[in-house]
Amino acid sequence: MSSFKELGLSSTMLANLEQLGFTQPTGIQVKALPPALAGKDVIAMAQTGSGKTAAFGIPLIEKLQPKRFAVQALVLCPTRELADQVAKALRELARAKDNVKVLTLCGGVSIGPQIGSLSHGAHIIVGTPGRVDDHLRKGTLSLEHLNTLVLDEADRMLDMGFEDVVAGILAQTPSSRQTLLFSATWPMPIRTLSERFQVNPEDVRIEVNDSTATIEELFYEIAPGQDVEAVAGLLSRFQPTASLVFCTTKRDCDDLAAALRQMGFAASALHGDLEQRERDSTLVQFANQSCTVLVATDVAARGLDIKGLPLVINAEPARDPEVYTHRIGRTGRAGEQGHAVTLCTPKQGHKITRLESARGMTAEWGDTAQLLAEPVRPVVPPMKTLCLAGGRKEKVRRGDVLGALTGEAGIPGSAVGKIDLFDFQCFVAVDVAWAGKALSRLEQGKVKGRKIRVRYV
Repeated sequence: MSSFKELGLSSTMLANLEQLGFTQPTGIQVKALPPALAGKDVIAMAQTGSGKTAAFGIPLIEKLQPKRFAVQALVLCPTRELADQVAKALRELARAKDNVKVLTLCGGVSIGPQIGSLSHGAHIIVGTPGRVDDHLRKGTLSLEHLNTLVLDEADRMLDMGFEDVVAGILAQTPSSRQTLLFSATWPMPIRTLSERFQVNPEDVRIEVNDSTATIEELFYEIAPGQDVEAVAGLLSRFQPTASLVFCTTKRDCDDLAAALRQMGFAASALHGDLEQRERDSTLVQFANQSCTVLVATDVAARGLDIKGLPLVINAEPARDPEVYTHRIGRTGRAGEQGHAVTLCTPKQGHKITRLESARGMTAEWGDTAQLLAEPVRPVVPPMKTLCLAGGRKEKVRRGDVLGALTGEAGIPGSAVGKIDLFDFQCFVAVDVAWAGKALSRLEQGKVKGRKIRVRYV
């Protein structure tokens, strides 16, 4: 299948896909769309960035009846970040139909406004298991008219301890529903979940090895305590505009990010203990090129759709080969050359041996002494982020912010990067050469006719 036209989609969906820039189906879409559109249950193994949201989103939207104002589809995601991304993608796909309401239900924010939104109804719910379960218990969410259930990043949801909660949610859905299960790995709990809640699912798999051809993998043996120097050496050598560093624990993330910042690197930690505002700020800065190094746990990094990531560093080996493959699959995308480097102490050597055996490969080891002798040369981020104390709830729009900067402030449009709107704040990336002027002009001027507090993040 080389075209979406071969799938028998509605003319409005085809026109919408063309407008969204969907030229031809990805591998996962080629394999998953036909059975999903036919109403079959599907279990699909695919990584983040493979186009899986459209693989379940297109059938979900095509089946939807906008005039029937009830929850017809539920997408469960492990993290708020992934839920937000999925909801955004579904809203774009839903332009093919009139008046489709997509509602996000996630923890980390007050439940009151969500209850209010639910009282007005919704067609599609995208949420995290814990918060969806909260609403079901309160009786503020009904799934009696549900016809499509999607479990996205199912393996990570189980890793995070959501197995019982997910099972409890599924038990409250009609047995006639269609269930689409997407997972990057294929552990036994996923198979058990599928056997329990799916009916003769179509098994769809995309070979993860397809992407590794453009990834150069390298390993370094280090002594305990040399991880900071080694990571700094790698960042200095490769000079990546964006890099993802994996650590096992939240504390390791904080410690490594802090040490790198002391050395001059624009590094931030991302893990489950951060408050939602901190998570939002961190992800915004990484996406808009104000922060060049993201130090994250596996769970926190799941669902991040990062394009053009030239370097992934494992500050220590992944716990198993599947997790390793998923980690390194974030670089070398779209045919671009990527680098994946793993640091390993002698005691952790057995994990590399296991990896070699599982993947049928021989690890290539670099010169550690040479790496540790690398002069420290932090990459200067090309952008700085300004935070405005006004967001969607105050009716602030991206155009208002862009207008305030390029109008009275006199900043060229080419110097303004990503503008990210949240309910009560707005982040805008500005070229470092213009950031000072942008800050002072916004402090003195107005946005949408009124003064709004502004600061560097």
